[in-house]
Amino acid sequence: MNQILLESAVAAREFAYAPYSGYKVGAAILDVEGNVWTGCNVENVSYGLSICAERTAVVKMVSGGVRVIQAVAVATQDGGTPCGMCLQTLLEFALEPQSVAVFTIAGSGEVKRFFLGDLMPMGFSSDELRRT
Repeated sequence: MNQILLESAVAAREFAYAPYSGYKVGAAILDVEGNVWTGCNVENVSYGLSICAERTAVVKMVSGGVRVIQAVAVATQDGGTPCGMCLQTLLEFALEPQSVAVFTIAGSGEVKRFFLGDLMPMGFSSDELRRT
């Protein structure tokens, strides 16, 4: 399944709309039901309105009725990891952050594996919220 996940992220990168940064990103999420959800970054001239590939994939997954992530793959030119905003978003849908693999794929084909909990060790969780 990891190969399908990696290939899906690379394919999604082709659809990225990045005329301002030139940094195209593709992402693929494997959910706990075995579905793969893809996304690409979509920039906007008003930079704050841009959306990252990982969050695009999360939105598609959630709107498809699934709420638990099993693994993530991110394809970039240089093999970069997800940004902090994306890591926090991924944490929202990870039951065990230390068991959610995050694969990065560079344009050269190099693949690295991390774990979500290691990339965002002090992420904010619902446990932090005061409930009344």
